[in-house]
Amino acid sequence: MLSSVLALLRIPLVCALAALNVVVHVLPLLALALIKALVPVRSIRRALSAVLVAIAESWIGINGLLLRVFTRTRIEVEGRGGLRREHWYLVLANHQSWVDILVLQDVFNRRIPFLKFFLKQELIWVPFLGLAWWALDFPFMRRYSRETLERRPELRGKDTEATRKACAKFAHLPVSVMNFVEGTRFTPAKHAQQASPYAALLRPRAGGVAFVLESMGGILRSVIDVTIAYPAGRPELLDLLADRVPCVRVHVRELPIPAEILGGDYENDAAYRERFQAWINALWAEKDARLAEHL
Repeated sequence: MLSSVLALLRIPLVCALAALNVVVHVLPLLALALIKALVPVRSIRRALSAVLVAIAESWIGINGLLLRVFTRTRIEVEGRGGLRREHWYLVLANHQSWVDILVLQDVFNRRIPFLKFFLKQELIWVPFLGLAWWALDFPFMRRYSRETLERRPELRGKDTEATRKACAKFAHLPVSVMNFVEGTRFTPAKHAQQASPYAALLRPRAGGVAFVLESMGGILRSVIDVTIAYPAGRPELLDLLADRVPCVRVHVRELPIPAEILGGDYENDAAYRERFQAWINALWAEKDARLAEHL
């Protein structure tokens, strides 16, 4: 009986504490971000950027603490050694659930530079969080469908230009650029629709990764390849809050960036594009095999 009552109370209590954590950290984030936007002195702006990251890392740290206190979820991590906070990284991962983001933040918080995700433009309107992501210089991307580009060809290349501008901001402070290469969360319906050649993955979208490497290849140290597996099944966020995710397995490996995929023009060089796609497809085939082992 007591366990049932505690289970009923867990979700509203965790949600309330997580919301309080958002408010406590987002308000100073926004205040400092406004100061940063108004101050033209580059050294002060860089110092404020470091303070903003420290606040965000505190926010993530408390989220991780809440999960450890209120759930029995075990996050088993393999291969995280050797990573450093002073380097720039490109982090590539499979994507199954919103839980992935909380897991990645918990696994890498204060172990590598702060993770920054490419977000859909619409997410800037998420209450509190959208403004926090803006304050932390998360890049907001507007993706155009093939049909839209056919109707309005002047929009072609806008997403590439936005990627380059976002990456230019990352050159002054170590950062881990996070990319969910599948572009969307895995579902069996999407898997079938794509006729994906992988058992547990969607087809990788190479373009976004190529544009990051084109813009930042000179400062990125390496690729961090992350495989996230949920042995009990792909969870929703509510499953995590309700303590229904017994285990998460995370495999991490640091890979050198091959010389043959640096310095190319993905949009206009067909031979380079083919090379790049072969590299990302091979990476994805290895990830698919690793997922089979963990599941």
